[in-house]
Amino acid sequence: MIIVSTDGSCLKNPGGAIGWAWVDHEGPSRSGGAVAGTNQIAELWALVEAVVAHPGPEPLLIESDSQYAIKCATEWLPGWKRKGWKTASGGPVKNLELVQDIDRAIAERTGPVRFRWVRGHVGNHFNEVADKLAGEAARAVASDPERARPWRGLAPQVAPPAASAAAPAPVRGPEPVLTLF
Repeated sequence: MIIVSTDGSCLKNPGGAIGWAWVDHEGPSRSGGAVAGTNQIAELWALVEAVVAHPGPEPLLIESDSQYAIKCATEWLPGWKRKGWKTASGGPVKNLELVQDIDRAIAERTGPVRFRWVRGHVGNHFNEVADKLAGEAARAVASDPERARPWRGLAPQVAPPAASAAAPAPVRGPEPVLTLF
């Protein structure tokens, strides 16, 4: 089983520089950020980046200190999807693009994805490392906005060309490489 800890950071919530990070308990880590956002956006961003970075059939367990991110991915997402991406009260889902990307990343991953809530800031080693990396990423973006990478969503799905198609449809170029801190 792959175990990954995730965390997000926002220097001034809402609207300040944000950072996200994931830490594989037996391997690499990655982090990045954007010039402005919310802590919730950073937490969701960390989660989707972790899922996408760990493809394959091996079970993936994501640890997070964000009950919001975990509930988005596990409890609320299925209902929102059934209701046409509306909340129980009929309002729009906040951070919809990230929530939809989490749904897609989990669906496209061949192995199962599970989540475990961990209490933050109580000495959980990997949670503390993810917290440190997310904070560093937010501070790096705040001091040098050129290092930021706004959320652009997952790369588009490309359907196989139809047999009778005269010419293939144009395909968007590759997303920029993630800024690593």
